[in-house]
Amino acid sequence: MNLMAFKRGLRDGIAIAIGYFSVSFSFGLTAVASGISWWEAVLISLTNLTSSGQFAGIGIIAASGSYVEMMVTELVINMRYALMSISLSQKLDPTFKRWQQLILGHCNTDEIFAVAMSRNKTVTPAYMTGLAVLPYIGWTGGTLVGAICGNILPTTLGNALGIMIYGMFLAIIIPAMRKEHPILVVVCVAVLLSSIIHFVPVFSFITDGFSIIICAVAASAVGALLYPVSEEEEAEHAA
Repeated sequence: MNLMAFKRGLRDGIAIAIGYFSVSFSFGLTAVASGISWWEAVLISLTNLTSSGQFAGIGIIAASGSYVEMMVTELVINMRYALMSISLSQKLDPTFKRWQQLILGHCNTDEIFAVAMSRNKTVTPAYMTGLAVLPYIGWTGGTLVGAICGNILPTTLGNALGIMIYGMFLAIIIPAMRKEHPILVVVCVAVLLSSIIHFVPVFSFITDGFSIIICAVAASAVGALLYPVSEEEEAEHAA
């Protein structure tokens, strides 16, 4: 394993880990308040690593929902990870083995994907491992601490901790938007579409999960049409 690349990944994952700790802390509080034991909450975070999916799942469990409802909800909410994985696979270094892709694909979250895609180099197994380690620990550790604390902390504080992840994600995309005009255009298109779907009553039937997928695909299509990358440019960028 390339130790330098691994260390770089660790360094890039520190901010993500801090944000994940705060959000998963809130998840741990919510899970315990919904009647789930602390070890079950930790097991959920160990095997999922998806904030929106886990919070939605907790709501279904608390409401005694069916397995079918759980399956459909999680499929819709987390479908965007399939799109993100397809995109990230184009940036992976040739040294990536299939078993490494399967393991590290589990950690392909919104923030980890954004950081990995923002690199000017190909993503190596060592870098991706380093990038995923601390966020994974932060997410699971935050859930454990939040679940153990239970209802000790005020609800308002737990909700405030959950907002930190949005600030962290903005800190990732804003520098890229300032440097690259195509990224700025794609983000603006995604924000515009998201606002239309959320505020226009005729689109109220669209769920949050489908909204993310629609906005991501549409904004990416606009970016591909307006700013196509030639094969020569792509080869030069990869080199």
